[in-house]
Amino acid sequence: MTREHDHSSDHSHGNSHDHSHDHGHSHGHTHSHELTFEQKLEKLFSHWIDHNESHKDTFFTWAERAKEAGLTQVAGKIEKAGQISTQVTQQLKDALEKLKG
Repeated sequence: MTREHDHSSDHSHGNSHDHSHDHGHSHGHTHSHELTFEQKLEKLFSHWIDHNESHKDTFFTWAERAKEAGLTQVAGKIEKAGQISTQVTQQLKDALEKLKG
């Protein structure tokens, strides 16, 4: 995730050089909007869980519709995808809990 931000504030740290951020190294300071790796992961897990839950619900809805249309084998495959999505969501929730400690 790349974020653009304004660097017009004074970063006085005693060095007299151009202070662009595309020179490949850090000056040892952070900006308040930057997240730790763990915070980024936590946000990603929340997004992935919500997103996957949405897909799971859609799979089960369409599996039911396929059954009603007489497409039993197709319905079974879609339903299986929903079941796998449920397992994926659980793995993501477990990982999030481990992350939170």
